[in-house]
Amino acid sequence: MDQGAPPPAFSATAEVDGDRLRVVVIGEVDMATADTMFQTALREPAAQVTLDLRGVTFFDSAAIHALVRLAQRFPGMLSVLPSRQVRRVLEVAGLGEQDWLHGA
Repeated sequence: MDQGAPPPAFSATAEVDGDRLRVVVIGEVDMATADTMFQTALREPAAQVTLDLRGVTFFDSAAIHALVRLAQRFPGMLSVLPSRQVRRVLEVAGLGEQDWLHGA
């Protein structure tokens, strides 16, 4: 492991298409960045919200908490596209069978 390498960059961007919102998250989602992911998903009103986590490399308990809060905020309107790492974390947490979780 290279101790001098910079940490992976985090970003959460919102893309609006009519009444659909797509939030694309890249990098590590942890206690320092989970609220940014959450707030980005709330930034625009939407009838359908897609949380694209395919570029996420790390997902901790703060990230899980933010995701569960989004699922509660958008019942039946949230779709989550996980990376392999995110899917594994959600499976370990007992959330692997949620209807908002889609193929990796």
